[in-house]
Amino acid sequence: MNATSNNLVIGFIGLGAMGEGMVTNLLAAGHAVRVYNRSAEKAAASVAKGAVQSDTPFAAAQDADVVITMLSNDAVLESVTLTENGVLAALKPGAVHLSMSTVSPDTSRKLAKLHADKGAHLLAAPVFGRPDMAAAKKLWICVSGHAPSIAIARPVLEAMSQGIFEFGDDPGAANVVKLSGNFMIASCVETMAEVATLAEKNGIKPEAVLGMLTSTIFACPMYQRYGELILKQQYEPGFKLSLGFKDMNLIQKVALESATPMPFLGIVQQRYLSAMAEGREGQDWSAIALNARHDAGLPVQRQF
Repeated sequence: MNATSNNLVIGFIGLGAMGEGMVTNLLAAGHAVRVYNRSAEKAAASVAKGAVQSDTPFAAAQDADVVITMLSNDAVLESVTLTENGVLAALKPGAVHLSMSTVSPDTSRKLAKLHADKGAHLLAAPVFGRPDMAAAKKLWICVSGHAPSIAIARPVLEAMSQGIFEFGDDPGAANVVKLSGNFMIASCVETMAEVATLAEKNGIKPEAVLGMLTSTIFACPMYQRYGELILKQQYEPGFKLSLGFKDMNLIQKVALESATPMPFLGIVQQRYLSAMAEGREGQDWSAIALNARHDAGLPVQRQF
């Protein structure tokens, strides 16, 4: 299919918590979607809605106008992209690879060069939003890289999002923005956990304190959403805490390489390390809030 058409042939690789909703919206927009997931059974829901299942990343990417990867970390992205049966080997000239994973900016820059050498283009296009937002076409997408390729990919990005923000030609720039946002989310979780714990230790209901603050001077989606998770201790399922720890380590690397002191990052990073040591790696990343309760001598599990 011609890449200038509004309806494109899309390869989608990585059907985790976010992927299924994203594929559903791509199909609803009229795009032809081929899907691949390492655990093949996870593709069943997407196939039932009209996607075509592929046996390898190569098969999903072959002759596609746009290939999307939504994967857990840098190593998996590189493996899916660079192996013999991977994405890069299959891309036709002019094809666009949308790397929507949260990875290091250096990884995006490295892969973008390899794509350009073949006549294709990699764009970093990480997203903000949880699975329910992916399903509702409410993601916020940051994108950077080859400008003409952004124009080609725009109908695809629009099919999955409520807003797209461009950050220039550097394919690593969007990753820096994504990591910065994740650091801010983790920081707000830590702050609210400390405030909720302080309230409880002083005989005030945390619901009253966070309820007032998040409906007035901190009335924004992140405070409201994560405040609710902290108060209700709803830590499963969600965005895995181990992935939050990975992101804090990635942003630390960016900060060190650019000589950017980030003192509070060290505190948040250590919160994740403590939670990992206590076996919470599979819980939602907001479960670092339990550390504040533990440090203050409160039972880790609230009594409702």
